[in-house]
Amino acid sequence: MAQVQFYGTGRRKESVARVRLVAGDGRIVVNGRNLDEFFGLETLKAIVRQPLVLTDTLGRYDVLINVHGGGFTGQAGAIRHGIARALLKVNPELRPVLKKAGFLTRDPRMKERKKYGLKAARRAPQFSKR
Repeated sequence: MAQVQFYGTGRRKESVARVRLVAGDGRIVVNGRNLDEFFGLETLKAIVRQPLVLTDTLGRYDVLINVHGGGFTGQAGAIRHGIARALLKVNPELRPVLKKAGFLTRDPRMKERKKYGLKAARRAPQFSKR
């Protein structure tokens, strides 16, 4: 019999994470590597686990993740968003809890584009009166 899987796509900055929840013992695999191998910082690992801890589903599902683009922080945020969306498909009654924690809201902050006449998005050339 086919195993039931729940999908969720998470995005943050330039990162996109495709998340699958499968009934299991709580393994979290990111791009074929264990969570501890993929993320070095404990804060990033905690960010990834936040939706599972909040909903008391940490040991119930294996989380299989494909993530690309952006940096480590953006990828961790994208994974958190994807896990929250997948948990919503598992149990729609979790919506108020996840919404209140802000895990369902896609973070709109992006890198600001560089403008002409400036050295960066806002950095102007050095000004000299003389």
